[in-house]
Amino acid sequence: MKGTLAQVRTYERSVQLLMVNQFTINLGFYMLMPYLAAHLSGTLGLAGWVVGLVLGVRNFSQQGMFLVGGTLADRFGYKPLIVAGCVLRTVGFATLGLVDSLAALIAASAATGLAGALFNPAVRAYLAADAGERRVEAFALFNVFYQAGILLGPLVGMVLTGVDFRITCLVSAGIFALLSIVQIRALPARRAKDAKEKEGQGRESVLAQWRGILANRPFLLFSGAMIGSYVLSFQVYLSLPLEVRRLGGDGEFGTAAVALLFAVSGLATILGQTKVTAWCKARFEPGQALTGGLAIMGLAFVPLLLSTAVPVPDSGVGLWLLAAVPPTLAALLLAVGTMIAYPFEMDTIVRLSGDRLVATHYGLYNTICGVGITLGNLLTGAALDADRDAGMPALPWASLFALGLACAVALYGLHRTGRLATPAPKPQSVTV
Repeated sequence: MKGTLAQVRTYERSVQLLMVNQFTINLGFYMLMPYLAAHLSGTLGLAGWVVGLVLGVRNFSQQGMFLVGGTLADRFGYKPLIVAGCVLRTVGFATLGLVDSLAALIAASAATGLAGALFNPAVRAYLAADAGERRVEAFALFNVFYQAGILLGPLVGMVLTGVDFRITCLVSAGIFALLSIVQIRALPARRAKDAKEKEGQGRESVLAQWRGILANRPFLLFSGAMIGSYVLSFQVYLSLPLEVRRLGGDGEFGTAAVALLFAVSGLATILGQTKVTAWCKARFEPGQALTGGLAIMGLAFVPLLLSTAVPVPDSGVGLWLLAAVPPTLAALLLAVGTMIAYPFEMDTIVRLSGDRLVATHYGLYNTICGVGITLGNLLTGAALDADRDAGMPALPWASLFALGLACAVALYGLHRTGRLATPAPKPQSVTV
């Protein structure tokens, strides 16, 4: 970890601040969100479909507004959108802890989702701009801080929620309020390069910008191929915990085994990300690293696929090992695959954008992958249901394995045909 912090200090102050900001954002978010459903259904006594509605509104408002958030960041600058997102999340999280009416809960949930759509594309575009030629290494470090927040957040939230969930909400809101103040005072203003160039010359309309991005075929093909990486990585939150609890039960063992999944995934990234990135950058081109990362993410489900051929013991150590070891191996391999792919993925988006409208490209990319996650999880859920109903235990894991390999093949094809290379600059029309 000392080596990681030493690397961070070699970057500009703005890059350092963005990394600490992301850790704090994830700390505040994950100390609250894992316990929100229990608060809504338990403390407030809301029906299951209402809980699903409140949580769904947050996800929909975030995924649906990423493109808008990225566009605003490119147009008005990265800092205002980052600050606006943190302020909005401050209000949203405080409201979630203080109200009990459905209308107010839905509004607060929508606000927290919109907040993410405002600051996520802006943060990544800002980091890419200020890291310059060291983007890959910067995004590797960024992922370390990102995962550290995910790992620590639920632990802090568990302690606070044990006292009162409202305290969790208010502390989380306080974190975002403090973060807003720090960024207002310390984060330098930064605008997209193309926005600076067009000052005084008129600007393209938003629709013209969007049409230009939608005409960027390599970017769209890359976005589609990368959907699988997000569907696969999300299984740490969906199918892997379900498999642990299916075999290990909902008692202390099941709870501990699920916690182990998250610990293995987070700690592997914190301890290994920068070393993995340095090793891959020295040996592979970006397209090759992306292909390898997706292939490993697909292979992560082989231990679970093989475990379906093993008779399930009735009890004892054998049952515990079968419930815990294959999912934990899968979580570890998913973390390794993500470590390989993520820095090159973020860098490739910048290159495919031609270093133009970078935040807008990140916004559209997040929306495409978000829609893909939703559809992928629906299909994964259907496969898990088929497992239970038709006695086909290998189906979910075989499907996820095939998805990983299919996406790896698609990325390899894009790499071999040169579609992941930096596009030649094109003249842009100007619409006042």
